Amino acid sequence: MLSQPPASRAGDDAIRDAIRRVWGFSSLRPLQAEAIRAGIEGRDALVVLPTGGGKSLCYQVPPLITERTDVVISPLIALMKDQVDALRANGYPAVALHSGMSDGERVAAEKEIAAGRTRLVFVAPERVLSGRFLRLINPLGVRAFAIDEAHCISHWGHDFRPEYRWLARLRSTFPDASLHAYTATATPQVRQDIVDQLQLREPHVLVGSFDRPNLTYRVRAKLEARPQIIDALRRHAGQAAIVYCISRRETESLADALREAKFKAACYHAGLNPDQRRRTQEDFANERIDVVCATVAFGMGVDRSDVRCVIHAAMPKSIEHYQQEAGRAGRDGLEAECLLLFSPADALRWESLLARSLEEQEDGAPEWLDAQHKLLREMRGYANAVRCRHRMLVEHFGQRFDSESCGACDVCLGEVEELSDANTVAQKVLSCVARTRESFGIGHVVDVLRGARNDRVQALRHHELSTYGLLKHFEKKSLTDIVYQLVEQDLLTRDGDELPVLRLNPASWEVMRGERDVRLRKPVGGVAKRSKGDAASWEGVSEGLFEALRGLRRQIADEAGVPPYVIFSDATLRDMARQKPKSPGAFLNVYGVGETKRRKFGAAFIEAIKAFEDRGARIVPE
Repeated sequence: MLSQPPASRAGDDAIRDAIRRVWGFSSLRPLQAEAIRAGIEGRDALVVLPTGGGKSLCYQVPPLITERTDVVISPLIALMKDQVDALRANGYPAVALHSGMSDGERVAAEKEIAAGRTRLVFVAPERVLSGRFLRLINPLGVRAFAIDEAHCISHWGHDFRPEYRWLARLRSTFPDASLHAYTATATPQVRQDIVDQLQLREPHVLVGSFDRPNLTYRVRAKLEARPQIIDALRRHAGQAAIVYCISRRETESLADALREAKFKAACYHAGLNPDQRRRTQEDFANERIDVVCATVAFGMGVDRSDVRCVIHAAMPKSIEHYQQEAGRAGRDGLEAECLLLFSPADALRWESLLARSLEEQEDGAPEWLDAQHKLLREMRGYANAVRCRHRMLVEHFGQRFDSESCGACDVCLGEVEELSDANTVAQKVLSCVARTRESFGIGHVVDVLRGARNDRVQALRHHELSTYGLLKHFEKKSLTDIVYQLVEQDLLTRDGDELPVLRLNPASWEVMRGERDVRLRKPVGGVAKRSKGDAASWEGVSEGLFEALRGLRRQIADEAGVPPYVIFSDATLRDMARQKPKSPGAFLNVYGVGETKRRKFGAAFIEAIKAFEDRGARIVPE
């Protein structure tokens, strides 16, 4: 069983001093202190914090305080590079070893490591147990390994990676070192599997809240996807956004359409050559483009914290995937929008892709497919529900949600309209299933209800049924969506694999007898409203000054050859535009400003703030 003994309070003063001096933080987020203490004390730990919850700081602080060298195992080169750039900008000694380095870069990094001048070494899972790397770090007496994206080790997780299974050897190879597993998305079953696979010893288990209150979740029926996507992106004009698609072809055609609509957009998928993928990542990170249309291959390797909008042009295949992908929005803690466009056809596409994937697996097991179908059903239930989105996500991961209203989802903002005559509509649908003898699929039942006069309806004489044309005022897509809502609520059963048919169940008869009420949402999108967090985050901020500081940040970043968010986050710039510091001491009081960045950038930003207030002009560096 997972144990959670209390951590000691040793080193609290040192922790506070480090985060203030290096990162410019005056306080820690929930559970960060406990995770950091576990690292300092050399205790195994499993840390589950949502994207944007501050996992990285938990493994960055301990080696700085103890003056040792720790190893971070990370799955993607771009993610390693971004973290190292950000740490070095703060004056923190860190390096990465990966296949994208030149021989000269690798030799220089290895010299730094061998000399003991680094506090963190980032490495891929397939490299950490290689002979060359072991010979490099063995003389250092490494005492701790941090394993990022630890859910990848679990077969029960949504993103299993075989190379992560090799990490079980860390325990025997480094018996005296502590292991620290970090992930953003893990159900109780996955958490236990991580502990078992890594052989964690009485781990300190820290599970933060899965709620992301700064994110506004919306689900819209997918009617005309491109206009709906463009409308959402216009709410975030000039800001960073990611649009997820299922297929490579869709990412390319959507990126073309967005460029025609005057957005700075590009596509990203695994079929592009490495140079193309790297160029898109770098252009997005450096604010040369605003929108990336991507498959799920994109995102984990980008550490950009100011993504203001994530759109799913199609339903993802699990709530875990959705939580991780949507979680790439608002990692700086500021407000962001997560829009999911849902069509029942998306679920059918995933079912087909999963079946094909099972056929391609050499050791594919039906149990795997059953587990994937369960995840897919849960995702469809989320998309179809008329319940608080924040509550549903939190409860899916086994936690309670105590607020009556989140104030940051389409349901709680009153954007979702319910059918006023839901009971009557449901009874007509169920009656039609009964009249057609529970022998037909959704498409045919919808045709009968809409009064279609196609050959099949005529040949079966279903135009003579009493339910024929009862719901002819609904468009086909809208009525199909309603039937799927009934299926997702278990008020109707969809039976069969290849040609599934609709069948009634006990709950269906309760509805038809008037013994059960039904709630159905209208299959149309409401007007997007501003969340409570959106208004609060701009309170006291000069938006004009914020934009001027963004311009200054971009130019400084270009000169330094790093992404703008490495210089300062949007959260820091907003606080700067709120406080308007005029002296180095005041500048150090801005959120996210440590001593190194104050020395490097303080004078330029203070001058920009003064000039903006004096002249009201946009300031750029000379």
